[in-house]
Amino acid sequence: MEQATFLKINPADSVVVCLAPKKKGDIILVDGRQVIVNQNTPAGHKILIKDTRQGEDIIKYGYPIGHALQDLKAGDWVHEDNLKTNLGGTLEYAYHPVNHPLDIKDEKRTFKGYVRKNGDVGVRNEIWIVPTVGCVNGIAERLVHQLVQETGYEGVDAIHAWHHNYGCSQLSEDHENTRKVLRDICLHPNAGGVLVLSLGCENNQPEDFMAMLGDYDKDRIKLLVTQRVEGDEIEAGMQILRELYDQAKRDKREDVSVSKLRVGLKCGGSDGFSGITANPLVGEFSDWLVAQGGTSILTEVPEMFGAETILMNRCETVELFEQTVSMINNFKNYFLSHGEPVGENPSPGNKAGGISTLEDKALGCTQKCGKAPVSGVLEYGDRLKHTGLNLLSAPGNDLVAATALASAGCHIILFTTGRGTPFGTFVPTMKIATNPTLAKNKPHWVDFSAGQLIEGRTMQELVPEFIDKVLAVASGEKARNEENGYQEISIFKNGVTL
Repeated sequence: MEQATFLKINPADSVVVCLAPKKKGDIILVDGRQVIVNQNTPAGHKILIKDTRQGEDIIKYGYPIGHALQDLKAGDWVHEDNLKTNLGGTLEYAYHPVNHPLDIKDEKRTFKGYVRKNGDVGVRNEIWIVPTVGCVNGIAERLVHQLVQETGYEGVDAIHAWHHNYGCSQLSEDHENTRKVLRDICLHPNAGGVLVLSLGCENNQPEDFMAMLGDYDKDRIKLLVTQRVEGDEIEAGMQILRELYDQAKRDKREDVSVSKLRVGLKCGGSDGFSGITANPLVGEFSDWLVAQGGTSILTEVPEMFGAETILMNRCETVELFEQTVSMINNFKNYFLSHGEPVGENPSPGNKAGGISTLEDKALGCTQKCGKAPVSGVLEYGDRLKHTGLNLLSAPGNDLVAATALASAGCHIILFTTGRGTPFGTFVPTMKIATNPTLAKNKPHWVDFSAGQLIEGRTMQELVPEFIDKVLAVASGEKARNEENGYQEISIFKNGVTL
């Protein structure tokens, strides 16, 4: 069977997506009629299949992705120079609930996890140092280095310091965002032991911060205030770390229901294949996980603009709908308050890969959350309360959003990408390539290639393989970012630095 070279995603679409480059003069057969390609068009990009007047909407995924800036002919290459976003300011929305029952059986699958004292489950057993303020980042790094030298990681999965620049000289919301994210990291079940490392004079006062942790395991989370140490703070820190390490290395993996698994959904460096391969694959996994009683979280709110009504109408209740409306409009107001246009997206890399407007990006992006109903909406820094599909308020920036997902309680981040990226946050950050070229060129970055879907593999074939891969990582197999040692955090900042 001849491999397809283009795809019409939805019957209502006025464009097709090139699965392979097209040359001027090539003929494509769409809906029983011939369309002659008018310009050389790269793979991942769009070709118009009907004449379109200036100002008329162009349809992809069954929805408008913007309007034509000039009269266009069938066969024209559609790109950022002849297509403009329809997005503007905040909107009023009406709730039209849509129910998509998940016809997916409960497979009673398990993974090998670490069951914590409070019943929570981790997919890693690591020793973490969490600075309350950036002033002690250097001390934290020295402590990590010395503990690694002493132990060689034996008995634990890793040892990290999650350094950052904040904890002081911040006001109001920024200060609380920092405190909430650091709190969430301390309480994350992927840590078998946590040293909270403080200077002592910072705005993020150590005793107040520890009170934020609530009823925490005091055998596993300990505080050191370096200004109060008489003498060598390194040795004082090492004494605490040795105690934490001795406990953590006795922890063992055991079979845990997949219903305990929490996965974050993120994309970055997207291309024209993202909404065709990797994002739908991750969406299938998300639906599968929700059907097993597990949890997924979708974030990067600015990349929901243009597809937000799809998510709003999947909310289980009016209250969740209203929370989603607030999340969307609050982020639009954030842009507008800084004098920035709401639709100033996608990035140059996105455009080079075939994404022309924010609607084009959003309609592909939101496919990562499948069809499950929305069961929870989280503010930035909130921790998960509900199983099922949740929405989280955070920006599109890769590291800020991935950190927010992990802080909310995700064990693993599923990160789809067409251009490629090596980064990772403080939990395993799996990269799913949208196209075979990326998977071939960057195998040391990519954990799974959804590009197989444009090489002849079917979604039905690929989904079980992908499920097995995610559960293998949950059971201890290292993600590429972990193998490479690429792990860090970034905290959202909006206001003044004193």
